[in-house]
Amino acid sequence: MACSVADSGFLFLVPNRRPIHSTRINQLASSGSYCLKWESLPQISSKKKCCLISSRKRNVIQAVAVPIAPSPLDSAEDRKQLSGKYGFRQIGEPLPDNVIMRDITETLPKKVFEIDDGKALKSVLISVTSYTLGLFMIARAPWYLLPLAWAWTGTAVTGFFVIGHDCAHKSFSKNKLLEDIVGTLAFLPLIYPYEPWRFKHDRHHAKTNMLHEDTAWQPVWKEEFDSVPALRKAIVYGYGPFRPWMSIAHWWLCHFNLKKFRPNEINRVKISLGCVFAFVAISWPLIIWKTGIIGWIKFWLMPWLGYHFWMSTFTMVHHTAPHIPFKNSDEWNAAQAQLNGTVHCDYPSWIEILCHDINVHIPHHISPRIPSYNLRAAHESLQQNWGKYLNEASWNWRLMKTILTICHVYDKEQNYVPFDEVAPEEAQPITFLKKVMPDYA
Repeated sequence: MACSVADSGFLFLVPNRRPIHSTRINQLASSGSYCLKWESLPQISSKKKCCLISSRKRNVIQAVAVPIAPSPLDSAEDRKQLSGKYGFRQIGEPLPDNVIMRDITETLPKKVFEIDDGKALKSVLISVTSYTLGLFMIARAPWYLLPLAWAWTGTAVTGFFVIGHDCAHKSFSKNKLLEDIVGTLAFLPLIYPYEPWRFKHDRHHAKTNMLHEDTAWQPVWKEEFDSVPALRKAIVYGYGPFRPWMSIAHWWLCHFNLKKFRPNEINRVKISLGCVFAFVAISWPLIIWKTGIIGWIKFWLMPWLGYHFWMSTFTMVHHTAPHIPFKNSDEWNAAQAQLNGTVHCDYPSWIEILCHDINVHIPHHISPRIPSYNLRAAHESLQQNWGKYLNEASWNWRLMKTILTICHVYDKEQNYVPFDEVAPEEAQPITFLKKVMPDYA
C-alpha cells in the first residue's frame, strides 16, 4: 500500500493489486502517525484507484506489515522451557476460546459428585486425631523440637479449615444444617468467622483471576504502588518475604467489617462473628490461666501461624504464576480461568493427608460441589480428557522463588513485572530472596 499527503490537505491511500488484510499501520505518537487496519478502511469498488480521507495535518503515514507475535504458550517447546524456568512439571497449552465450563464438567464421572457421610466423618476423625497429637507433642517436646511440633499442629489444624471449606461449598454432608454447624465449629480454632469467609470465597470461585473482582490474590497495581510512597516498602515485604503469611492481612481486613457484605448477608455474618468472639472470650483466658502467656503462644499462636503459612501458600500456588494472567471482566473466560488458571501441585504425602487433598485444586474449580475426598478421582478424569491444558507442579524451591520474586505488579502484556524492575531502590527484600532462596526444582 502506498501512502502520501498531498498539498491539498487530503490523504491518498492507494491499495496494492492484492488486498493485505493482515497489514497493520503502527501508531507512533512521537512521530504523529496513526494506527489503522485495512479492514477498518471504507470499502470501495475495485474499479476505483484511491480514496480520499480528510486530514487536518500533513502527517506522513507509513504502512508497515507487523506480524502478530505468537504467545510463548502456543509452542510446546516454549512451554517446556518455561516449565523448567518456573518450577513446573507441565504448563498447559491455552484452552480454546470456544470451550465452556459445561463442556468440562460433563466429562467428569457422576460418582465424583456423590457425598459420602462416612468419608466425611473419616476426614473429621483424621483432623481431630492429628490436632490432638500435635498438642500432645507441643506439651511434651523439648524446646529444640518445638518447631517440628508446631509444623505438624499447624498443618493438622489446616485440615479443620478444609472441612469447613467443604461445608461452605455444600459438599460435606447431605444434611445442610449439619454442614453449617460443622463448618462454624471447624473454623473456631482458627478464629475465622465461617459465614463471612463463605460469602467472600464464593466470589473467588465466580471471578477467579478476574481483575478487581477475585477476592483471593490480586496483583499490585502500579498506580497504587506509585501513589503511596510511604507504604511501598510494606507492599514489597508483603508480596515478597512475608507473602506466605499475607493471608493474616486478608483474614483481618475482609471478614470482620460489616460494610463489606450485602444487606441480605449481614445477619448470618453477625452470627458467625458472635461465635468467634465467644470462642476467644472463653478459650484464650482458659489457655492463659492454665499455661500462661507462653502457653498461649506455644499452644495457639504458633500453630495458628503454621495454618496461615499453608493458607497463603496453597492459595498463591493455586493461582499465581508468571504465565497465568489476570483479566478484565470483558476479556475474562470462565473455562480458561478455572482450567488454565488453576494449578495442581503435589506436596509430601503427610501434608496432603492432613489437609484432605486441598492441593488437588483444578477439579475443585471446575466444580466446587466435588467433595475433597473425591478430588483425586476427578483429577484423574481431567488428566484423561483435558490433560494437555493442565498446569501441574510439585512443591519446590524454584516454584516458590518464582512467585515471591516475580509475581508482583500487574502488566497487561507480561502479566507481572517484579518489584526490582518497577522500583529498584525499594526492592532490597526481593534482591535478598533471589540471592538466598535455592533454585532447584
